[in-house]
Amino acid sequence: MLGSLRGLLRAVQHNALHLLPQRGFSHFPAPRMRLIQFQSSTSAGRRIGLELDGERVIDLNAFDSSLPCGMREFLEGGDAALQIAKRALDSGQHILSRSQLSILAPITNPEKVICIGMNYVDHCQEQNVPVPKEPIIFSKFPSTIVGPYDSIVLPAESQEVDWEVELAFVIGKKGKNIKVEDAMEHVAGYTVAHDVSARDWQMKRNGKQWLLGKTFDTFCPLGPALVTKDSISDPHGLGIRCRVNGKLVQDSNTNQMVFRTEALIAWVSQFVTLNPGDVFLTGTPPGVGVFRKPPVFLKAGDVVECEIDELGVISNPVV
Repeated sequence: MLGSLRGLLRAVQHNALHLLPQRGFSHFPAPRMRLIQFQSSTSAGRRIGLELDGERVIDLNAFDSSLPCGMREFLEGGDAALQIAKRALDSGQHILSRSQLSILAPITNPEKVICIGMNYVDHCQEQNVPVPKEPIIFSKFPSTIVGPYDSIVLPAESQEVDWEVELAFVIGKKGKNIKVEDAMEHVAGYTVAHDVSARDWQMKRNGKQWLLGKTFDTFCPLGPALVTKDSISDPHGLGIRCRVNGKLVQDSNTNQMVFRTEALIAWVSQFVTLNPGDVFLTGTPPGVGVFRKPPVFLKAGDVVECEIDELGVISNPVV
């Protein structure tokens, strides 16, 4: 199994190396199914909704009180829960104004946050290092997750906090030893992620293991919505960019990914069972602060915007 999958990964890597960088951003109609978690000024607790546009949200729990109020539990409901959401979308009922709501991360309590390192061809070129032959896997703790507009808190223990915009996908169906050709059946949708990174802890301390540098509280903003996979033209052909204080610092395309969604699911599911709500962060393109000359790191008062075509923008102040 491992041998055949390594062959597939080498083929994917070979194809990726021949992709030319594409910096433009395509424009498509707004995705149809944008699932969110929110809190309302008129009701207590977390709720599930559908984002219609910048001004309106459908309250799914008001449409059907049998639906759970958390995204992980909603995804565990499978196709039946999604069908209820589609009926709510068609109904045009239970619409709330965004001004009444606080938008949370689209999933706040995943069992696992699985991250992929060195997964963009152009990011490897930026560092003058070889493109990996197998996915580089690390993790963040779920406690890193904050909402799309929440603050990133600079830890006193680090002086070198960096930005990394990333495409994330969320598992919607349990699986183990998943075949590449079946992998997309296990994907609920995609969202924007920010893999905030303390480079001093990642690169200089704790034996240069990545975990501690990646997993400080607030180091994983997510959002603004979980966009279902059938609402996206091609997750591996999206413009991806990051701005710090309005300045463009990362600008690439997800077609630069070495290992794509299907390969990552097949690879990781050899080792662990994937469950609904598990989050994958799929790597970052070039332009991070640590490889600038001289290096640049985040400071209190900065604002970081991470944007991916068709998925949206998250904007997080640094405090």
